[in-house]
Amino acid sequence: MKFTTVSVSYSRKFNLGDYESLELGCSLWAQVEDGEDADGITQFLYQQAKASVKQAAMPVLKASEFQINKAKFSKKVSGDINESDW
Repeated sequence: MKFTTVSVSYSRKFNLGDYESLELGCSLWAQVEDGEDADGITQFLYQQAKASVKQAAMPVLKASEFQINKAKFSKKVSGDINESDW
């Protein structure tokens, strides 16, 4: 039985305004056995890493006046900002 390791890294930098930024990243690895779909596992790891970065960033972004105004401007509506706006 042959094992292969696949790894995915995802990082993103968020502008918080006033020359501040937040950079977050996540790296995930998985062992893939013969017969398993390595591409499918890679896509799954990518989606998991992206979701982890988004979840970690949301409290900071929700508190960032710059990001709130940016989301409002891009939607061209006022009111509550949804997580999907980031």
